[in-house]
Amino acid sequence: MNKATVLTGITTTGAPHLGNYVGAIRPAILASKDAQVSPFYFLADYHALIKCQEPERVRQSSLEIAATWLALGLDTANAVFYRQSDVPEIMELTWMLTCVTAKGLMNRAHAYKAVVAENEQGGENDPDKGVTMGLFSYPVLMAADILMFNAHKVPVGKDQIQHIEMARDIAGRFNHIYGEHFVIPEAVLDENAATLAGLDGRKMSKSYNNTIPLFEPEKKLKKLINKIKTNSLEPGEPKDPDGCTLFGIYRAFAGPAEVAEIRQRYAEGIAWGEMKSILFEYINDHIAPARERYQALLQAPDHIEEQLQEGAKKARAVSIPFMQQLRAAVGISKIAL
Repeated sequence: MNKATVLTGITTTGAPHLGNYVGAIRPAILASKDAQVSPFYFLADYHALIKCQEPERVRQSSLEIAATWLALGLDTANAVFYRQSDVPEIMELTWMLTCVTAKGLMNRAHAYKAVVAENEQGGENDPDKGVTMGLFSYPVLMAADILMFNAHKVPVGKDQIQHIEMARDIAGRFNHIYGEHFVIPEAVLDENAATLAGLDGRKMSKSYNNTIPLFEPEKKLKKLINKIKTNSLEPGEPKDPDGCTLFGIYRAFAGPAEVAEIRQRYAEGIAWGEMKSILFEYINDHIAPARERYQALLQAPDHIEEQLQEGAKKARAVSIPFMQQLRAAVGISKIAL
């Protein structure tokens, strides 16, 4: 049976929070155990250079993100788990794809247009102020990530759909010029993926600085949950669970029977302090075993490196022969192995 290849990139900036976990990490960990597909998961450390020019932070973030995924149970026997920078063929493919990508296509990228719009609103003479070629052309690098392994499906959030459409355009153009080499990838949007609100009630996001980091120590976790914004209804007054941040987070972790029970407690007028206490205990119990594994992994960076090198070996067993094929297609000599 030809398995479908499913590919997921993990940006190596900042610590993952509860929103990342329920929206993207948890479903991806589950998918890594699916023997019916061929899953590829990579740390997008070259992507991190677009926004972060602090070498130590990039290194540390790569280590922490890898430890997070391993601690949460990523199945590295079934999935290929690698660091983008350990597969040099991706960068070579990026240049090949750059040479068939229309600048007009890149002009339409949301991230680029957002910077230009900001400059224009700020009265800048140069609409491209602050735009590096990394920012401008990173959809090409993302296309190379996907096309290098001929991914059939790429699970993404709504904000990334445009990049998959661009990867499809680029793959189609390359195939038109050089023959059929690339699978045309499909975006997979999980409509059921949970979106959590943060401390202030807005979507949990690093850009709003309202997140609850996934592996926050117990005391800090409790402190953050106690800071979550609630309304001024008194204990005993019925409360609406559906617009409540506390209930939204609880529902993302708890089972249907537990959720129904808490919904009933809201109708009975549960006190906010009690609900915060219930939420803390529930999340802490859920996260504690993985948090311990995470801390242990950070103390054993050699083990993390070993896992990533093993993954890179599996990834390059695919990328090296494919790159030889692509070199021949574009008229460049093969690498002597």
